[in-house]
Amino acid sequence: MKQITVFCGARTGRNPLYEKSAYELGAFLADRGIGVVYGGGAVGLMGAVANGALEHGGEVTGVIPQFLVDREMAHPKVQHMEIVQTMHKRKEMMEELGDAIISLPGGAGTLEEFFEVFTWGQIGLHKKPIGLLNVNDFYDELLQLFRKLIDEGFLQEKYLNQLFTGGNGTEILEKFNSFTPVEIRTYDNMKRR
Repeated sequence: MKQITVFCGARTGRNPLYEKSAYELGAFLADRGIGVVYGGGAVGLMGAVANGALEHGGEVTGVIPQFLVDREMAHPKVQHMEIVQTMHKRKEMMEELGDAIISLPGGAGTLEEFFEVFTWGQIGLHKKPIGLLNVNDFYDELLQLFRKLIDEGFLQEKYLNQLFTGGNGTEILEKFNSFTPVEIRTYDNMKRR
């Protein structure tokens, strides 16, 4: 893998573990020669992951909409900053640039980014592994929700095969090595209920 897209937010959260793990993920990827693609911000977990990579000699690409640049949120030290016009274009470019995706703990924006690329994988718009950095068991309830969606017939279990959880970058990258793209969803053989 040449680059990994990291979804994370402009807040650090209450537990210092979140910021520490974001920094460590950036450092871990840089130490392995893997570039970081992220949302371009200088604050919160975005700033932490970028700083971790930069301080370990890594290549960082930020993708940020102009209105956030205008609010002085863009990280001044990243090597490549792509300025786009919309949040949708930001997500689209971030997905395109990365060979895999990792979502850190975050708020509604981070979850929205995760769900969009998870859905894109189901319908065949990409064939990339997706990781959840499950620091402090942050994503446990989401994983339980996926079980509920499967049990209730709203999600096929095979789509969880594109999803890998781990407490650190080493665990997630090791799991990425076993990734095989899932068969895309078709509708011709689905029964109406």
